[in-house]
Amino acid sequence: MIRSLYRAPDGAIRTDLQTDEFGAMLLDSRGLLRVDFEATPPESDEPILRQVFGFHPLAIDDALQQSHVPKVDDWSDYLYVVLHAVVLDRRDRMAVDTLELDVFLGKNYLITHHDQPIDAVEKVWAGCRRDERHLKNGSDHLLYKIADEIAASYLPVVEEMDDAIDAIEGHIFDRPSPETVEHIFAIKRSVLGLRRILGPQREVLNKLARDDYAMIDPKDRVYFRDVYDHLVRMHDITESVRDLVSGALDTYLSVVNNRMNDIIKTLTIITTLFMPLTFVVGFFGMNFFQPSTPLDIWTGAPAFVATLVMMFLIPIGMYIWVRRRGWM
Repeated sequence: MIRSLYRAPDGAIRTDLQTDEFGAMLLDSRGLLRVDFEATPPESDEPILRQVFGFHPLAIDDALQQSHVPKVDDWSDYLYVVLHAVVLDRRDRMAVDTLELDVFLGKNYLITHHDQPIDAVEKVWAGCRRDERHLKNGSDHLLYKIADEIAASYLPVVEEMDDAIDAIEGHIFDRPSPETVEHIFAIKRSVLGLRRILGPQREVLNKLARDDYAMIDPKDRVYFRDVYDHLVRMHDITESVRDLVSGALDTYLSVVNNRMNDIIKTLTIITTLFMPLTFVVGFFGMNFFQPSTPLDIWTGAPAFVATLVMMFLIPIGMYIWVRRRGWM
């Protein structure tokens, strides 16, 4: 789907233009053309980007491949910017999916290309259709709006990860299981993936805020600096979440080891208590050979009663001894 908006010099808004009208509108530097390519086939996008807008083939290839980290390239007459939005897949153990947004920024136009719907683009698009004042500040300010919405979309994802870690910590002490550690590692992978996006994207906004690009009005750099500050704080929060994940994993291993130690301790105590009984039973149960002398005293009722009393008192004595040693 190809959507388009055009703000004429008199402030009038036109929507859903024909592609053959783009060229004439680009010639008027007082207007602003906004075009969005969403889930369109590359073979239909490439002629428009190359012939109508005159973008470099390398920049077009980068935009159509959808496989780049956040970056900014200065092509003199326009900027090619790659940004990444994120979406949380709750069905796949809090997995984070990245949505690439390719942006071409010129003096009087802003072109975006993406394969999946992006909430930040939809919000800014709806705002432009609702109020033409979103378009009157220029294409660079429109790029700031999109970048700001993308930066704001990171916070709910990080907060859900934080809530998931809190829930996991409760499960660790109540009922640790292999599913718990799988969930921990899933969140850890998501946090690492988020960090890999936040780092380069932070540098992109830093360049837009500080470097001298012809497409960025000096008075608008402060807005990009504000988005950069948001991403810096988000990167710090992500570091904290990563520490929480590592702490949850350490806690899980500690709890499992403590429970294993308790189990081994209990089994060891049981073995210790019954070891003397095993010796007594084994000694008096060796009836393979007949003694050479009469031993009626060992097979009489007194000997039987004495053996039972000894077998009863030995575990009690062992239990008292283990308690005094502080092993229980």
